Amino acid sequence: MNHGEKMLRLAESRIGERYVNVCVPKNNPDWHGPWDCAEFMSWLVYQAGGFLYGCIDNNGNPATVEAYTGAWQADSKRLGDRVSVAQAAATFGAILLRYPPAPGKMGHIAVSDGKGGTVEAMGRAFGVRRGKVTGRVWDTGVLVPGLNYGAASTATIKTEPPTLIYAMGRPHLKKEVVKDIQRSLKSVGVDPGPIDGIFGHKTTAAVAAYQALKGIIADGHVGPQTARRLRVTLS
Repeated sequence: MNHGEKMLRLAESRIGERYVNVCVPKNNPDWHGPWDCAEFMSWLVYQAGGFLYGCIDNNGNPATVEAYTGAWQADSKRLGDRVSVAQAAATFGAILLRYPPAPGKMGHIAVSDGKGGTVEAMGRAFGVRRGKVTGRVWDTGVLVPGLNYGAASTATIKTEPPTLIYAMGRPHLKKEVVKDIQRSLKSVGVDPGPIDGIFGHKTTAAVAAYQALKGIIADGHVGPQTARRLRVTLS
């Protein structure tokens, strides 16, 4: 069994366990939650390969060092192991990574099942569960250096991002829709800043705070799931 397949099988063995934003001891093979999304992936790497990756200090104590999607972003850039989302989606144990929207904020991360699906710590409302690659925003795929993976599948796997998503830096955002998002956030007690139709840092932080309250992926993006909860129409 290669490292990628070992990571996937380990991830599958934790399906159904709780999600909490918590530090996981990467060197504890008997850990059964709770899990945070980045902590889960760094635990898988340590269990499969015996080293730290995607942590604040990869030379730190594996029992106490924190993992973070921003550290995964930095490590994947520094070590040059980024691959396309399509390749990651077709590779057992490859990683799908969405970068944090701003320093100190949360991104998201999942392990690929090689068939277009994922296993991930999805949020407090879901715990560890299966998901899918397509219809979601991912910034890159990652193959962790030092781990070996089987060949990517040659089958055609859908990896299209959602057609409608509102997030900082996305093109062609309609100001009236952004205002609707801001008004909805304000109505539930989360301050998005001025109701100005600009999806900036304050609105992103407010969306992430709202998502955290609801136990869903707190990435600051308003896609179909978050829009439904805010009762906002994106189209």
